[in-house]
Amino acid sequence: MAKENPSWGYRRLHGELLILGVTVAASTVWEILKEAGIEPAPERNSSTWTEFLRSQADALLACDFFETITLSRTRLYVLAVIEHTTRRIRILGATAHPTASWATQAARNLVMDLEGASCRARYMIRDRDGKFPALFDAILKDTGIEVVLTGIRVPRMNSIMERWVQTCRRELLDRTLIWNQRHLLHALREFERFYHEHRPHQGIANARPLCPLPQPITAPEQMTHLDIRRRDRLGGILHEYRHAA
Repeated sequence: MAKENPSWGYRRLHGELLILGVTVAASTVWEILKEAGIEPAPERNSSTWTEFLRSQADALLACDFFETITLSRTRLYVLAVIEHTTRRIRILGATAHPTASWATQAARNLVMDLEGASCRARYMIRDRDGKFPALFDAILKDTGIEVVLTGIRVPRMNSIMERWVQTCRRELLDRTLIWNQRHLLHALREFERFYHEHRPHQGIANARPLCPLPQPITAPEQMTHLDIRRRDRLGGILHEYRHAA
């Protein structure tokens, strides 16, 4: 009971035992906890960041800006949001000038998208980047989403978002010559669809955010007559493998 309920002290546990018909002194409960090496309730009740992420995964979003440079040496900034539990990604836009009004409009678009998808998020993890205006947080707060700021120079506090950015760079941006903003958005939308519908994700047992895994092939005769075809996206940068029709 103590391990399952970190906020329960020995007196609370004593009362629960009495409800179950177990007659024991409160001091005996305290001695049992001490012998088992279980800390007092105030110390057990202090949760770590990892525990917070696990317990609130269904209600967690994370966002971040990342940048890329076009062939004309224009620096473009991309704002993306990810759902922790499903790994669904949302590309909110790309711009050369991430002004307060641009970020505010991106927040409004996100809220409408979340409402349309019936996503009941409660927290948004973001870093302390100055490109996020105060109105960005206020718009999310009005819809019941609390903004949680990461520590200074602690990227691990937003690790899932950071990993997606690295995946996007490694599998797309580092292998693509970006012409302009329109080309960047086209490439990102294609990668978003690929990420949702085909690419397996280790963090969710190799499932896909928007497509469940198919039934496994178990019959030996099926395994010996597989006809797998490759489909290219973005001119061959991304590869998808499917069964022939």
